[in-house]
Amino acid sequence: METEAITRELAGKRALVTGGSRGIGAAVVRRFLDAGAEVLTTARSATATVPEGAAFVEADVRTRAGAEALAAAAQERLGGVDVLVHNAGGAQPFKNASAIPDEEWQEALELNYLASVRLDSLLVPGMRERRSGTIVHVSSAAVLTPFGPFLHYTAAKAALENYSRGLAAELAPFGIRVNTVSPGRVATPGGEATREQWARLDAGTGATATTPLGRDGEPDDIAQAVLFLVSGRASWLTGSNLFVDGGEFPRG
Repeated sequence: METEAITRELAGKRALVTGGSRGIGAAVVRRFLDAGAEVLTTARSATATVPEGAAFVEADVRTRAGAEALAAAAQERLGGVDVLVHNAGGAQPFKNASAIPDEEWQEALELNYLASVRLDSLLVPGMRERRSGTIVHVSSAAVLTPFGPFLHYTAAKAALENYSRGLAAELAPFGIRVNTVSPGRVATPGGEATREQWARLDAGTGATATTPLGRDGEPDDIAQAVLFLVSGRASWLTGSNLFVDGGEFPRG
């Protein structure tokens, strides 16, 4: 493929990226804009700053009402969605699994799993009608080694991955591809804040460990993977889970 074709490979595509005001989400938005896509992104705060060139709507994807409002905004602002990236997510650590209160379990499920299920249910019908579309769910490589302080988070992400594989199989006959990206430790404001919380809880030395490649990931490392998955270069790829973790989490 010619370089120019690659750099503008999303020209004419309408993309929705949740959680696009910072970190991985903002990097994905920038990559999509550079690739020629029309991009709408979200954050929970109306004062959030997003990459120049992207449209923005305040949205809380943790609720059904928030998902419905976002889907309506995408229809109004973009006229539909060709590319959907579920990036919004996260959770705070606790001392151990038994210290995680019920409300935090529910919060983790709403943000890291059910938000994707709800928004997909609202936007997939349009993709099915057009018989095309790409969806990427952002999970976490940490699901491979779940442990107490983040068990609510990794359990929700594991559910997301299972759901993503099932949805991929269901939608493949309609020309819709569904994949997952699982980042490892990435240098983002949210990630740094979480690791600081973890260190204060004396949860272990993993907060300061390095990856086999000798560095933390950068948001653009993940954004490049997402761009590949939604592009024509990955046209025969669906139901996959792409780990971008610097070799941090071994897998069989």
